[in-house]
Amino acid sequence: MDTLREAVAVLDGSSARLELAQALAALGSAMRRAREPSEAREPLRRALDLASACEAHALAAHIRTELQATGARPRSDALAGVEALTPSERRVADLAAAGNANREIAQQLYVTPKTVEVHLTNAYRKLGIGSRRELAGALD
Repeated sequence: MDTLREAVAVLDGSSARLELAQALAALGSAMRRAREPSEAREPLRRALDLASACEAHALAAHIRTELQATGARPRSDALAGVEALTPSERRVADLAAAGNANREIAQQLYVTPKTVEVHLTNAYRKLGIGSRRELAGALD
């Protein structure tokens, strides 16, 4: 791991952002395999940010998997729009856009109406809308 730390230190001051992302990912992966999941999260998160900025999608997907293996819940690349919705938010939003009431959605998904409200609120924020009437258009 010392060699990986040295690689990160050397690349940290350079303009080689993709190579730095790769080195950070390798370091984080090695730390995770050495049973240091908490310590591995910081280099993996930095690597994910850099890989996303470099549009290195395959590397970002690998890093996301490594982060999940540490117990972290990495954010998606998209901070807004349909791609930013979690699977649960998307399911609730689709049912709401189809005309189902919150109580009906809760019964269909075996969750509480409050959970439906939370998912819809998050979906509205991520989609940049303010009402249920706008939902169908925003999901297309």
